[in-house]
Amino acid sequence: MVKNKIKKILKAASPTLISIGIGLIFGFLIMLVTAPQEAFQGLIMLLTGGLSTGLKGIGDVLYFAGPYILAGLAVGFAFKTGLFNIGASGQIMIGGFVALYIGINVPMPSGIHYLVALICGVLAGAIVGAIPGILKALFNVNEVVTCIMLNYATLYYVMFQLVQSNMVNPLTTFSKNPLSTAYAPNLNFDQIFNGSSLDISIFIALIIAVVIHIILNKTTLGYELKAVGYNPQGSKYAGINNKRNMIISMAISGALAGLAGVCLYLNPTSGKRLTMSASLLSEGFDGITVSLLGASNPIGIFFSGLFISYIRVGGSRLQLLDGISPEIISIITATIIYLSALSSVLQRQFSRIVGFIKKKILKHKVVEKTKGGETE
Repeated sequence: MVKNKIKKILKAASPTLISIGIGLIFGFLIMLVTAPQEAFQGLIMLLTGGLSTGLKGIGDVLYFAGPYILAGLAVGFAFKTGLFNIGASGQIMIGGFVALYIGINVPMPSGIHYLVALICGVLAGAIVGAIPGILKALFNVNEVVTCIMLNYATLYYVMFQLVQSNMVNPLTTFSKNPLSTAYAPNLNFDQIFNGSSLDISIFIALIIAVVIHIILNKTTLGYELKAVGYNPQGSKYAGINNKRNMIISMAISGALAGLAGVCLYLNPTSGKRLTMSASLLSEGFDGITVSLLGASNPIGIFFSGLFISYIRVGGSRLQLLDGISPEIISIITATIIYLSALSSVLQRQFSRIVGFIKKKILKHKVVEKTKGGETE
């Protein structure tokens, strides 16, 4: 039984693994064309990821994986319920801003301060996430359009409030650090992992991934949410409240994105700051990548988030090489996503190739051995 389960998991993961392999090969070919003398070293940097810098690199991979996983869960949860939450960027920003506001302007005792900031950031993300859900449920407004517009509305609102709330460092255009009582607990990981930014974010992400998996697969709410996503008309006929479930789905998705924002901005050593620059957060769009790579499965998203973090930490070191830009990572991840979208085709073609090898080449060898035995 265990063996069959492992085979089932490998079969489900094989398209993603094939996509990753092809994406890395494609990135290597680009490096080979642009900087042939550095291509092999660049490939090694990608493959070794954070491992090449020892414990600090491993800690950084685990730290950055936390927000990636949570953003991926936000997008994936909406996918599972038939909705496309492209507004994760704005939801991450508002969640991070509210958590930072509490962390900077509302003094509290240590421990409680972080928890209150976290809860407020999650609620802020849920509110912003629920807006597209409400408009979709009540007025049939396309959630993609609403999310895109909310991204920019949230961006400019946060920029305005950063100035109004005196949260910008006067010497820079970046937000201030929160009070030390609001720092994310790091459980002395900075000492264990040689100055890494690692904190409890990765454990939060793991717990949330398991909780979302249970909600979607083991609860009545999860069944209803997926039913609405798979067949809105059929679920409505079965007595499921489609409108309510659309709103709940987008609110939960926004809450997960808001939690990603909390994990990003309540860690002063990570280098992540809200800025006065009018640009959307890349983490929100990375969440789409992580979700697609993990097939919108919470457990798959956890591992795909680790992978994206791994190659990004390794890719950040590519700037040490002449002629190779770290943007090669974006090309590789884009290639992987395109191939993942064609996963069923890839899996079919891969099965055909394996079948051909078994049928033609291996069978031919068996025939030769049999003939050889008869001759003897």
